[in-house]
Amino acid sequence: MQAREAAGPQGRRAVGARGCRTAAVRGRRRSGLRGLRLRARPPVPSPPNPPPVPAAPPGRGCPGAAPRGREVAAAAAGWSRVPAAAGASSCPGPRCGEHPAVRRGFGGPAAPPRRCEAPGGLRERPRPQNACLSWGVKAGLLPRRPLWGAPSAPRAPSASPAHFLPCPCCRCRGTASPSRPRFGGARSRAGRRSRERRPGGAAGWACRCATDHNSDNTTAMLREWLAAAGKDYHSVVWKEEEGPSAYPDELGPKHWSDKRYENVMRLKQEALSYAREQRAHYILFVDTDSILTNNQTLKFLIAQNKSVVAPMLDSQTFYSNFWCGITPQGYYRRTADYFPTKNRQRRGCFAVPMVYATFLIDLWKEETSRLAFYPPHPNYTWAFDDIIVFAYSCQEAGAEVHVCNQQRFGYINVPVKAHQTLEDERVNFVHLTLEAMVDGPPMQRSMHISVPPKPLTKMGFDEIFLINLVRRPDRRQRMLASLRELEIAARVVDAVDGSTLNSSDIKVLGVDMLPEYYDPFSGRTLTKGEVGCFLSHYSIWKEIVSRGLERSVVFEDDVRFEASFPARLRRLMEELEGAQQDWDLIYLGRKQVNAEDEAPVEGVRNLVVAGYSYWTLAYAISRRGAQKLLAAEPLSKMLPVDEFLPIMYDKHPNEDYKRHFAPRDLLVFSAHPLLVYPTHYAGDSNWLSDTETSTIWDDDSKQTGWTGSQKTLRDPRGGGGGYLRSSARDEL
Repeated sequence: MQAREAAGPQGRRAVGARGCRTAAVRGRRRSGLRGLRLRARPPVPSPPNPPPVPAAPPGRGCPGAAPRGREVAAAAAGWSRVPAAAGASSCPGPRCGEHPAVRRGFGGPAAPPRRCEAPGGLRERPRPQNACLSWGVKAGLLPRRPLWGAPSAPRAPSASPAHFLPCPCCRCRGTASPSRPRFGGARSRAGRRSRERRPGGAAGWACRCATDHNSDNTTAMLREWLAAAGKDYHSVVWKEEEGPSAYPDELGPKHWSDKRYENVMRLKQEALSYAREQRAHYILFVDTDSILTNNQTLKFLIAQNKSVVAPMLDSQTFYSNFWCGITPQGYYRRTADYFPTKNRQRRGCFAVPMVYATFLIDLWKEETSRLAFYPPHPNYTWAFDDIIVFAYSCQEAGAEVHVCNQQRFGYINVPVKAHQTLEDERVNFVHLTLEAMVDGPPMQRSMHISVPPKPLTKMGFDEIFLINLVRRPDRRQRMLASLRELEIAARVVDAVDGSTLNSSDIKVLGVDMLPEYYDPFSGRTLTKGEVGCFLSHYSIWKEIVSRGLERSVVFEDDVRFEASFPARLRRLMEELEGAQQDWDLIYLGRKQVNAEDEAPVEGVRNLVVAGYSYWTLAYAISRRGAQKLLAAEPLSKMLPVDEFLPIMYDKHPNEDYKRHFAPRDLLVFSAHPLLVYPTHYAGDSNWLSDTETSTIWDDDSKQTGWTGSQKTLRDPRGGGGGYLRSSARDEL
């Protein structure tokens, strides 16, 4: 954002495809999903003596008097001339497409007129299946009664409105199409619910789907999805376009060229025009990088009774699908309202200058009749970008735009920059999926799309261990699902449950507390949870040595992964090996206790010499490191495992503790920045710790909690996992 503000109008175009905002916001978005739902209103008979209608002025009358050029345009759009009856009158009023009240667009070609119900007017004929698919993605309604049947009631609010809703249709290319299965899952659930709610079959959904510019398996996914989910729709129209996989003026797969923008704007305008032709009440635009997880989203948006309204979507950063401020030149403007809205520190529906990705338009409000995506307004001078063109259209039409954040509606993938690749986009989406698993609700894949299992690897390590308590199956499932998304093969190790240990068990295991150990913050002694945690890690160290595992990774079950975790860890280990640097243990996630800077490791990027640290949520360990830890015989002088490790690399501040262990020559480093964080912190609503919330190790009557302890609190210096931790420029 700072780069854009500094660059100004000239610098904007120099950055990426459409400038800083475009490169950051738009992403590839080869996808667009549109659909339509109608609850047909019963036909209303025409009055026996219709009131007289004044003659229309020249050039603005019924299409019966339109010049030949307009006839040709109407026929091309799927309209046909109906012979006029004797004594035909002029246009009957607003339902005629030529009436001033229903003209669309700004200075460009008029949208296809609504059917004129006057004798001699234009009536719609059945369109060929590909007539609405010429630009890639189209959606519309095939009502159960003929469009040329009895006259309908005048356009007015109704208890059974027509809805223009999303159905899967993609225009993307890549290697994985990562969002399609999950978008299809959300769409399938909506389709099933709509079919269940149709009263007496009066309502129908239609799915019009087309795909183009692909170089991946999008077409196969769509065919499979439609074959299974098509029964949920009134009708399905499908068209696949074999053609180029790139636009002629694009510089790469993530570059938004003018041709690409125009294609998207035409596509959206066609969908909007079609909804208006059908006298739909609402149209909902949804991009396939938006994953709706709340199946009440549409019902909620309709209830707000707004002209244009969007559900606020969450991401893994500050990015979302709205702007709170816009400059007179059409650039992003930071305001004091954005972060409180994004963080839900204030809740409600708020007026904003721009929404995108997912939004609902009420087509029966007067001001929305002047909205358009293409062509832009004659006075438009802002960037050639579909979301900015639409924002300007709303501003000129006086249609107030709102974003609502009272509920969790779903997610939006953070787009990559124009110079990045489809693999970067896939990595972003995997990270978003992992964040949704932690913060909820998770994104479910469609049951109608068969996705082959990902090949799992150990990232070059001999073993990947996952420590989990048997009585925490939810954590086990989430961690295994996260590791599968990251294509990591892990072996689950059942943790020692300290809460089940009695005094006799502890003595049989040879466990005794380190003399005079007290928690440095709360003053309590060792807890049973900490005993169980130590024994769990100790058993893994023993297995590493007994199996001769040279390099291993240990995860606890409350880990939140950073983006590109596998690639970053592989690169770190390759550089470590290339620098011929010996190591025993590497923190992948921790809490740095002291504020001073830590020395970087020469020849290895993103690695520092570890200082006094808490937590053992994730670390890499060598066989030699495990041997050193076992040789210290820690069970007979036990303290928490995250206090024991700093003692072994001689960075613990308590000299009385350290004198019980020798030698203290463990070679310990830390990833910097960290590769994982805890899922939650003390004080968070979903925080849970089996080590802090426990009992004293030799006295079950003494309960313990986190109050007074600083170990499990979020680091006040920053970092710490969860979305809203990236730099502020990500709000763009």
